[in-house]
Amino acid sequence: MSEEKFQNLLHVSTVINPPESFVQNANVKSYEEEYKKFLDNPEAFWAEVAENLFWYRKWDRVLEWELPYAKWFVNAQTNITVNALDRHVKNGKKNKVAFFWEDEFGNEKVVTYGSLYTLVNKLANALRKAGIGKGDRVVIYMPLVIEQVAAMLACARIGAVHSVVYAGFSVPALRHRIEDAEAKMVITADVTIRRGRAIPLKQIVDEAIRDLETVEKVVVLRRLKPRVDLIGEKEIDFYKFIENEPSYCEPEVMDSEDPLFMLYTSGSTGKPKGVIHTTGGYMVGTYYSMKTVFDLKDDDIFWCTADPGWITGHSYIVYGPLVAGATQVIAEGAPNYPDFGRWWKLVEKYGVTIFYTAPTAIRMFMRAGEEWPNKYDLSSLRLLGSVGEPINPEAWLWYYKVIGKEKCPIVDTWWQTETGAVMITTIDGLPMKPGKAGKPVPGVIADVVDKEGNPVEPEKGGFLVVKYPWPSMMRRIHKNPEKYESYWKTIPNCYFAGDVATKDADGYIMILGRADDVINVSGHRIGTMEVESALVSHPAVAEAAVIGKPDPVKGEAIKAFIILKAGHEPSDKLVEDLKYHVRMELGALAVPSEIEFVDKLPKTRSGKIMRRVLKAKELGMDPGDLSTLED
Repeated sequence: MSEEKFQNLLHVSTVINPPESFVQNANVKSYEEEYKKFLDNPEAFWAEVAENLFWYRKWDRVLEWELPYAKWFVNAQTNITVNALDRHVKNGKKNKVAFFWEDEFGNEKVVTYGSLYTLVNKLANALRKAGIGKGDRVVIYMPLVIEQVAAMLACARIGAVHSVVYAGFSVPALRHRIEDAEAKMVITADVTIRRGRAIPLKQIVDEAIRDLETVEKVVVLRRLKPRVDLIGEKEIDFYKFIENEPSYCEPEVMDSEDPLFMLYTSGSTGKPKGVIHTTGGYMVGTYYSMKTVFDLKDDDIFWCTADPGWITGHSYIVYGPLVAGATQVIAEGAPNYPDFGRWWKLVEKYGVTIFYTAPTAIRMFMRAGEEWPNKYDLSSLRLLGSVGEPINPEAWLWYYKVIGKEKCPIVDTWWQTETGAVMITTIDGLPMKPGKAGKPVPGVIADVVDKEGNPVEPEKGGFLVVKYPWPSMMRRIHKNPEKYESYWKTIPNCYFAGDVATKDADGYIMILGRADDVINVSGHRIGTMEVESALVSHPAVAEAAVIGKPDPVKGEAIKAFIILKAGHEPSDKLVEDLKYHVRMELGALAVPSEIEFVDKLPKTRSGKIMRRVLKAKELGMDPGDLSTLED
């Protein structure tokens, strides 16, 4: 991190107030009062949240903090599945819908809390019988189906540590994760269905576990007919595995600090790292954010469009919503297959009230045109959310107007695999500023600082940090304590998130991009998000990604990669128009030296643009780990 000054060029001035009726009915009536309550006594604040949940044994202390290691709810005992299932089944919600599931062909399943409870318990008993116990690792490599959710919960029921791998990863990526985790079992399916095609999963598993001695059994959900062959005693059909098992499994009593799951997140280079989250703090943190960030009510229909292969799916499909007792929609397959109306058709069909998706999906729908969402009745929606990367103001406003019909607040959420739960957003009821994520969630102390950890002036760029531990924080990185400690040692006494941001006079934080992606132009450090936002605000542009290239005069020059909206063609005139547009929006410093028109951009399967891949290709360099790349 060098001494050059950050340049904040993107000045967001629009302020939109949420409907008064929404503010009056919000779970958090006053952000300021809730945040003050936290600051006055952080441990009492989190203890009060935790009191809403079931514990076999209460904690001796809420927090034990020896930088950089934390313990939350010290010596408390619980099991997250008792809070996600048993609690609701026993409290009159046995017949409440937990999930409406649908595939690309319109096949649907309705799963109640009672039926999910039975499935999870039978699978947990089968796992125990197969020799899986507390602390053993199980890799789950499945499509977005009910059985995937059940597999995660069944592991948690018996204290096994699950490691979910997105069902799109290649053989080497899957093998590395199985090998690193030393998994005793893999739970998979014959296929996942995407864009009408069956994509084989089991044969990928077969190759990935060849000669791996740790894997003792492979459980296969067989979806297609004729059934895929299973070989030897090592492989077993999912439903045969559980068919004679009792419908109750005694839950493992888990210490609050016992590991719950391990999830691999890819760094910019090198091998993916196994982030470990524990039981008690993660449960409390995700539960609290469901009730506050998403303002969850008992009659809401919640739809997070992520996949449990990512942290968003762990926290806001499986654990947070189920612990909070939500009814959810989940949909296997592509958002625009068989056409661009698929998601909006499901919103109408199920009466979705809270919708949580990624900016890359929003920009894809922008590109297709608002006639698609306009075909459907979206009036059930009351709250929208955004996750995965900064949402540029243009996409924010389209989402607000076209999907939310100017009546739904938007919670633009910033968080990471490592943080476990939402850290920064515009809590329901606060004025919204398109392009700015918002303020720290109560329970979080975040700031924008220089490399010594001193707060920077309002509107000046700096490094985004968290200054105090929070319950859902990761506890370690598998087999790599040095990497874990580096998060807390890069900037003194702070968790450094790796992002560059600004904070305005009202305390609203805007994420400008990854620190690795910041472009140094003539001594000024410019966030990629700023230039991309300016480009996307041009009527011809659907998506944009920018990188820095070495320049003998400026240090770095900006190159932009542009996807055009339908009806627009590349031309020299359009290149000049776009450069002029950026000059008018941000000033001469941010004008791209080069603009290249492309049909697609390299993205992770969760939708983040991989700028380092563009840069590596441009400069003829090694792009590093590509296991999370979509294509």
